[in-house]
Amino acid sequence: MQVKLFVGNLPWRMSDADLHSIFADHGEVISARVIMDRETQRSRGFGFVEMNVDNVDDVIEATNGLEVFGRQLRVNVSDEKPGFGNGPRRSSRDNY
Repeated sequence: MQVKLFVGNLPWRMSDADLHSIFADHGEVISARVIMDRETQRSRGFGFVEMNVDNVDDVIEATNGLEVFGRQLRVNVSDEKPGFGNGPRRSSRDNY
């Protein structure tokens, strides 16, 4: 089953490749992305991992609380909000 995981409390020096390698032992990683601040180009301290897994609970149990670079990861299933990142953007001019 394909799942999207939210990974919080990431160390500031964590890269996409680091994030990918942490989850690669637990299933097929489709994408792993550390979210970066647009202005500073520094990590915002969280990311997302999309992967194919047999049992998502096993992956969460194995990675949630895992210490990486001195910080404990927080992992759970991403709860994407409807309309966020999906579909066309609206501007304030669309409200008239």
